[in-house]
Amino acid sequence: MPKSFDFFFDLSSPYSYLASTQLAGIEQRSGWKARLLPITLGGLRKVTGHQMPPAVQLQYMAQDTARWAQQYGVRMLIPASFPVSTIQALRACIAADLQCSGVPPSPGRRPVGALQEKGAAAMHALFGAYWVEGRDISDAAVIERALSVAGLDGKALQKASQEQEIKDALRRNTDLAFARGVFGVPTIFVGERSFWGNDRLQFVERELRAQD
Repeated sequence: MPKSFDFFFDLSSPYSYLASTQLAGIEQRSGWKARLLPITLGGLRKVTGHQMPPAVQLQYMAQDTARWAQQYGVRMLIPASFPVSTIQALRACIAADLQCSGVPPSPGRRPVGALQEKGAAAMHALFGAYWVEGRDISDAAVIERALSVAGLDGKALQKASQEQEIKDALRRNTDLAFARGVFGVPTIFVGERSFWGNDRLQFVERELRAQD
């Protein structure tokens, strides 16, 4: 079983999107596997006291993310709906693994916080819908369509995302992020060493090699 590193993200974060486009390359080069951990950045901000950046910083962010997208050779735009609530979309990512496993939800079973194969597909689909197509992923119809286009059962996932155990899983992930000292996303952990931001990926790879 490959070693793993933790990737905390929120679909609302442009830098989380950018970093997510590089995970497959990091995995291939390092032999490590990313554990995808969706959290609510809004919930984290409430606990840490961090606020949304001012307008002038948002203007810089638009320019900076465009440079990074060009560097990576990926498509990206700042959606008209930015910022947006991503809670429902994040829950759908978690629900994807359970719904597609064929095992019905049960009160005694707690879903795993880290996304597996279907959850990862949902994450990439929703990142694309928001940061590439500019669609409002707070809209249930947009979420359903993006998941369906990715080959998932969007309608069923929308329904499953309302299950209490799915809501609890997302809350636990956010609590875990805070307990580990996360204050923004993306944050990547290699063991207990943390790296915040899309621009720290080279240091992540260096640490992965050092720990092999």
